[in-house]
Amino acid sequence: MNLLESILSAQGGGAVRGLAQNFGLNEDQAAAAVKGLLPALAGGVKRNAAQPGGLESLLGALGKGGHEKYLDQPETLGRPETAQDGIGILSHLLGSKDVSRAAASRASEQTGIGSDILKKMLPVVASMAMGALSKQTASNSAFSSARAGAAPSGDLMGLLGPMLDADGDGSAVDDIFNIARKFF
Repeated sequence: MNLLESILSAQGGGAVRGLAQNFGLNEDQAAAAVKGLLPALAGGVKRNAAQPGGLESLLGALGKGGHEKYLDQPETLGRPETAQDGIGILSHLLGSKDVSRAAASRASEQTGIGSDILKKMLPVVASMAMGALSKQTASNSAFSSARAGAAPSGDLMGLLGPMLDADGDGSAVDDIFNIARKFF
């Protein structure tokens, strides 16, 4: 299951319903917003995981962050601490507010949702994405052993690929190239 499917299906759609309610959108708009914002987040995760020490850092964040609550408890999505956590995630993944603004602007063009709403939504979606990654990796033995201190295997990036496939076409690589092309 890719990252988008994980978020959209969380709690039988409850996470998306919660997101929609918190931002004054209907469920279809909220789902479209998630779909429009996820490629930038997935690209940031993949870039960071590929850097020296990045994969270990990601595993540490997934293991101790308690991010699952953002999908398991949709009522947390409207809390200020969820947005604060998401701002920290965005800072790490995207690096600058300019990149975050560009992601929101691009998603606005794709969805027709105002970029002002998407800028506010992006940190919450980042928290949800980390929750989805955390849930997906928790049950995987290679990730579990890496969390327990074992040396991460080369298979971990292979496992991340399908999760980061934002458009569901079976390849995260095209998603990353599309993101880079749009920003540069």
